[in-house]
Amino acid sequence: MTGTTGLEGYYSIKNNKKMRYGYTTGSCAAGAAKAAAFLLLLNKYKETESLMTPKGILLSLKILDITRGENWVSCAVEKDAGDDPDVTHGLKIFAKVEKISGKEIIIDGGVGVGRVTKKGLEQPVGSAAINKVPRAMIQRALEEICSQADYEGGLLVTISVPKGEQTAARTFNPRLGIEGGISILGTSGIVEPMSEAALIKSIEVEMRQKVENGAEYLLVTPGNYGVAYIKEHMNLPFSENMKCSNYVGETLDMAVDMGVKGILFISHIGKFVKVAAGIMNTHSRCADGRAEILAANALRAGISMEGAREILNTITTDEGLTVIQKEGLLEPVMGELMDRISYYLNHRTYGRLQTEAVLFSNEFGYLGETKEAKTLAELLRRQYPCYTEKTEEKEKKT
Repeated sequence: MTGTTGLEGYYSIKNNKKMRYGYTTGSCAAGAAKAAAFLLLLNKYKETESLMTPKGILLSLKILDITRGENWVSCAVEKDAGDDPDVTHGLKIFAKVEKISGKEIIIDGGVGVGRVTKKGLEQPVGSAAINKVPRAMIQRALEEICSQADYEGGLLVTISVPKGEQTAARTFNPRLGIEGGISILGTSGIVEPMSEAALIKSIEVEMRQKVENGAEYLLVTPGNYGVAYIKEHMNLPFSENMKCSNYVGETLDMAVDMGVKGILFISHIGKFVKVAAGIMNTHSRCADGRAEILAANALRAGISMEGAREILNTITTDEGLTVIQKEGLLEPVMGELMDRISYYLNHRTYGRLQTEAVLFSNEFGYLGETKEAKTLAELLRRQYPCYTEKTEEKEKKT
């Protein structure tokens, strides 16, 4: 992006590197709507539009693609995500503002803005996926222009994103029940690069959507390995799984707050072995200790000192498991690990929901599970009877 935006000098430090701030789709929508209303009601063009964000940073947004008709004006602002790896970076967010009868300001979504189809999201079913903070920003911006123009009539604001539907396929929206496009988001109006809080918020949004739509039990994987394993090896509703990334602890905390009755984690051992030591953020920058945890539990199961030292010198968990297998201790070692994983999951929640886990590796396949994992798996199957019926029908045909 060229020109002065108001974000010069704002950055965060990640891995000793300055990461440039950006602005949200909500800020783009509000800035475009403000410029369109200014031209419609005051008959004045603007090349840039100022917008105060909820974070307290004043943006200067370049106004693009200005078109007008008899009672309407449309403008666009290009999304700048700064140095955040955001799939909406570079999209043009359009706002069409038109005069209508009455005195109300109505905000809706057009092409490329998703529609809510399931309960549990910020907006009700049937509404455009424009969250409350962007709506408030748009409302405030238009009220400001109406005041300047002494205009007391009504306005319809339609936010659209021409490439929104294609982009939405790369977001959480299809899983959340938002169809037809992206969401117009942002609580501060500003994008802070690689925000951990934003990742955790996305987990919370997906979990709340599932709970609001009747889910009492959750199927959770840290990432794609777990999804693939469920799909290939387990009779479980893999399409209903949600990813927790590295945030095991935060996922458990949110589940407790939402009244979830149980979580079944399906994970590669490389991630979840850390939970056996009470590590609830499994990212390597927070904690590793995989070899040390494997070695300690192998010692509990009776491995030789030479074997334990060999495990400590391994790089991957599969290498460590190979050492354990050579001494014929894979099953008892996994028993030790699963007992400790069960303890720490339960400890994090103080027993307020059932927590179970199944572990696997790419090389060894199934490795072990906590004591009541099968019971929780059955509860998940019962929760999704349509999935169970389809599976049984498929098995009959084969």
